[in-house]
Amino acid sequence: MADSMLTVDAARDQLIRSARPPTGRETVAATDALGRVLAEPLLADLAVPPFANAAMDGYALRLADWSADGWLAVRQRIVAGQVGRPLGAGEAARIFTGAPIPAGADCVAMQEDCDTRQTDMGEGASGPEVRVRRAPRPGEHVRPAGEDIAPGQTALAAGARLGPAQLGLTAALGRTELMVYPRLRVALLYTGDEIVLPGQPLGPGQIYNSNRAMLAALTAGLGCAVTDLGQVPDRLDATVALLDAASRQADVVITSGGVSVGEEDHVRAALQRLGQVELWKVAMKPGKPLLYGRIDGTDLIGLPGNPVSAFVVFALFVRPFLLARMGASPEPLPGYTLPAGFDWTRPGKRREFLRARVEAGRVVLHSKQGSGALSSLAWAQGLADLPADTVIHAGDPINYMPLAELMQ
Repeated sequence: MADSMLTVDAARDQLIRSARPPTGRETVAATDALGRVLAEPLLADLAVPPFANAAMDGYALRLADWSADGWLAVRQRIVAGQVGRPLGAGEAARIFTGAPIPAGADCVAMQEDCDTRQTDMGEGASGPEVRVRRAPRPGEHVRPAGEDIAPGQTALAAGARLGPAQLGLTAALGRTELMVYPRLRVALLYTGDEIVLPGQPLGPGQIYNSNRAMLAALTAGLGCAVTDLGQVPDRLDATVALLDAASRQADVVITSGGVSVGEEDHVRAALQRLGQVELWKVAMKPGKPLLYGRIDGTDLIGLPGNPVSAFVVFALFVRPFLLARMGASPEPLPGYTLPAGFDWTRPGKRREFLRARVEAGRVVLHSKQGSGALSSLAWAQGLADLPADTVIHAGDPINYMPLAELMQ
């Protein structure tokens, strides 16, 4: 059966290729742009920093005035936000981190390399002098104007997601508004007569709907505009009706459950009635029954109902698909080669993604690897990526994917 399924890499590539880029754009305040995607390159119209400044607390001087035993008169004190006067011959300026370098100075000696004293200036007055014990280098401890960003440079490319660091960069350029793509509208719905909302009493054979909270958090965390359409009964007519309604109000519809081959799994049949199926089943564990298709101009992604399967499929497939639909530039899956801290002597026929973390430099597994074991997800810090039909012994190199990087 595995031979008839798409590989993980093929399915992921197909999904990303199927993600149509957004067409609209809008201007938003930079303070409201967290999680949005830039719709045009952000070009710098000023230098960052805009002036040469001190990278250390110390003394600004002219290198030509330095000598091993020479003392320089300190005639000014320059703090951040203050502009000093040009240096005179044989002078130094007391300077602090971030303060503009005075005209004539070409280096800064850090204060730990300096000796100071008070010297007689005549008529009962005294003034400070400084001696630099170590020969400074040209430009030492000086941040030149434009060292970070030069005027006209592309500070952020179109397709960049705006996180805290990116928003800090836009602020450094003095921008208060940004051109971004519209928020992606995502509708979530859940199948299964056996699930009920937390807070309601459980009847015989019922369980709480854990996927609702998990998928809403995952989707909203990407910056999508999320609509929760609730639960659909396990009937084909009800599934068709709710999917039809969802497709009219969202760019992407994500379902949970009802995508396998059971008699009560109606999402695939409903999609075939309303639109077309373009992808179904991936050679992986957990998460084999991944479904993708379209209803007119709306994408539909059907996730497995088991919570671990839904989480893993979201991390590996749905997240990059949604980011591509948002206009973000695609990125490869993260992965690091680390030694296994376990034996895996009964490999399966499908590529497996096991809940894991790193301890003492080795990848260790949670004791519960069932697709319903949410406790293993709460414990895990990453996924151990194991190839099909491959025996693993402790110490063997394996691929490890940190969840922090899969979710960012």
